[in-house]
Amino acid sequence: KQWYQRRVRADLKSVPTPGPSYFSLNSPAAFTPSTPMDHGIEPTIQNIVSTVNLGCRLDLKQIALHARNAEYNPKRFAAVIMRIREPRTTALLFNSGKMVCTGAKSEEESRLAARKYARVVQKLGFPAKFTEFKIQNMVGSCDVKFPIRLEGLYAQHGQFSHYEPELFPGLIYRMLRPKIVLLIFVSGKVVLTGAKDRNDINAAFECIYPILKNFKKK
Repeated sequence: KQWYQRRVRADLKSVPTPGPSYFSLNSPAAFTPSTPMDHGIEPTIQNIVSTVNLGCRLDLKQIALHARNAEYNPKRFAAVIMRIREPRTTALLFNSGKMVCTGAKSEEESRLAARKYARVVQKLGFPAKFTEFKIQNMVGSCDVKFPIRLEGLYAQHGQFSHYEPELFPGLIYRMLRPKIVLLIFVSGKVVLTGAKDRNDINAAFECIYPILKNFKKK
């Protein structure tokens, strides 16, 4: 089971390069998107991962010793883990000067949090700059409010999906346009990941909703 969970996590990070046949008008993923007015459902952003280049090398031991809410265990992980409460986020600081910020619920929160971490580093005496801020991943979720026949969905959309209910309860659906990975559960819960823009999350849901509606349990 642990092996499969690692495989699922790896799956979410990689979307296979599509061949020409994937873009056929008869492709299951080429449905006409619904509009938000059709169902009144909009995915909620649950997590944003962003990166920043602080432009200088960091002494991680010094940061861990003098910064609040920071921990550093080089034997386990080669980065300082730092947390702030507002916005509630976590940062990973690497000695190269690269930083990863996770936990924000919006692009603005992610940028604000990253700036706060950079300021902490500056106050510790490092010539840190705030450069190359970039959203690397957005995770959204929603509930379509009806149960889904995952077996039927997998049978007709096998080229886009992976489903092994004995090992993982959700169906993994790799959408190509936009390039998003969706976890679809029989309860109607949907998780969308792999986006770098909020519009891609919304567009992916608008594409998948009519497909899910076709496999609604009766």
